[in-house]
Amino acid sequence: MEIIDKITTGAKKLTEVFIALLSLAVVLQVLLGSGQPFFPVDVVGNIVALTKQLGAEGLVGLVAVAVLYGLFTRK
Repeated sequence: MEIIDKITTGAKKLTEVFIALLSLAVVLQVLLGSGQPFFPVDVVGNIVALTKQLGAEGLVGLVAVAVLYGLFTRK
């Protein structure tokens, strides 16, 4: 059971790191614009596309958002 706790803790910390990096990427893109040589990915465009895709799915998209929200806010 201890190994499962270690894996779960590691996954949570890794998720927190990725969320922090995603937030940083959004802020950098808003401040500097897209197409920067050190970060060539359109993060804001990808988030908008994901939001549109989930919105187009109707109820299934809402359920997916609720599940993701529950996973990220669970302590």
